[in-house]
Amino acid sequence: MQLILSAGSILAIVLWGLLSPDSLRDVFNEALAFITHDFGWLYLWVVLSLVILAVYLAFSRYGNMKLGNEDDEPEFSVGAWFAMLFAAGMGIGLVFWGVAEPISHYGTAPPGIAANTPAAANAAMRYSFFHWGLHPWAVYSIVALAIAFFQFRRGGAALISTSIEALPWRAAKHSAIVVNVLAVIATAFGVAASLGIGALQINSGLNALFGLPVSDTSQVAIIAITTALFVTSAVTGVERGIKWLSTINLILAGLLALAVFVIGPTVAIIDTFTNTLGSYLSEFVRMSLRMTPFSEGGWVGGWTIFYWAWWVSWSPFVGLFIARVSRGRTIREFIIGTVLAPTLAAFVWFSVFGGTALYLEIWQSVPLTEAVKGDVSTALFTMFNALPFGTLMSGVATVLVMVFFVTSGDSATLVLGIMSTGGNPNPPNKVKVMWGVLVAGIAISLLLAGGLKAVQTATIVFALPFTVVIMLMAYSLWRAIREDWLVEQKQEKLLRKKMRALTTPPEAAS
Repeated sequence: MQLILSAGSILAIVLWGLLSPDSLRDVFNEALAFITHDFGWLYLWVVLSLVILAVYLAFSRYGNMKLGNEDDEPEFSVGAWFAMLFAAGMGIGLVFWGVAEPISHYGTAPPGIAANTPAAANAAMRYSFFHWGLHPWAVYSIVALAIAFFQFRRGGAALISTSIEALPWRAAKHSAIVVNVLAVIATAFGVAASLGIGALQINSGLNALFGLPVSDTSQVAIIAITTALFVTSAVTGVERGIKWLSTINLILAGLLALAVFVIGPTVAIIDTFTNTLGSYLSEFVRMSLRMTPFSEGGWVGGWTIFYWAWWVSWSPFVGLFIARVSRGRTIREFIIGTVLAPTLAAFVWFSVFGGTALYLEIWQSVPLTEAVKGDVSTALFTMFNALPFGTLMSGVATVLVMVFFVTSGDSATLVLGIMSTGGNPNPPNKVKVMWGVLVAGIAISLLLAGGLKAVQTATIVFALPFTVVIMLMAYSLWRAIREDWLVEQKQEKLLRKKMRALTTPPEAAS
């Protein structure tokens, strides 16, 4: 039933986008205007609450609780585990936005800041840290933790609905199908948004390297080819396909960042990281709750609310995937590995790429702002053209996006298969293939309906109902952790009492 409802709904939207792209675009735009105006605040409050909950759980008395039995050991090494969650979590996005976002904020600054000024450059980096830092990873982490906790400690199915059903409400116990269908739809559109962005970036990279025209035809062909690749990878399984691709891509990304750090303005990059980290921490709460009720403008809706919706829509996919590879880790280790470590990696990435781009724009008059206004997907390659070995780095970046495309796609097909087959950890290959084709279809239909803006719009629209699901998951997780901790404390107390009884001499006991 879940497979029929979710796949049927998505297929209907794909056909709508292919047959009448203008109609789909108009409906989505109206829905977007309504959601950002009336519910933007909800995204901000929910995501900030998840950050607070993640930090608390990591450093509270509950941090030592294990996701699984006490003798369970992690299936993957720390390096392989981090590589998989990072590649699945935001690999394509980092490559696409690493240069484009800071330059976009510099040229079109946040409200109250003059564009193309030092203040705009500082704000550009601060908001890039904000949009890719603790908040998105906290969303992923809490969803993944809820899934892993109920699956590995309580023997539940690998489904979003498992944690909801644990709530002491009658309605919650009968909401499984609705919750799982919402999760599948949110996941499909969130992943399709990234694949659409990846296709734009690959097209621009191939244009810079080989002159491939930037067009709908090229992007559809790219999606078709890469879909064939990630479906092939998906049917090989996590241990062989996703694990090795993720590790290789993390190494490639690290080498590319190191090359830009060494070749580019090294001191300026270090200064950018230091300054931006300080301003990020000092402005954390204000940015987290920023709305603009007394001024017109769509900056917050177009950036922060879009990102929060993007992370929400990705969270069932990333959450299920992270949970799938995280058995045997403690809550503290899990949250540090899924929140703090990738946040630091994202900060370094944006400092290297965004810091270099702003330095070139401000001090060497490289026209990056003009490139972003013309086509945001060209920003990275315009920056490379201004650096030594630019062609080589453009080639590496294009390969990087292709592999991230494959790792995101094959992870998504696995997770969509799990969710739509009642929690089967190894769904049939035919189900994976079906989801690969449907996700590719969504990406194509959205690109034809309006390119990047249509991708962003669909993400925000379909993430809203799942935001409510995440709130319920967080509350259910909190209740379950406290219950299990109290049970463990009672068991330890009884065990200590028995040990004292066994070790106390009879005459002392009398």
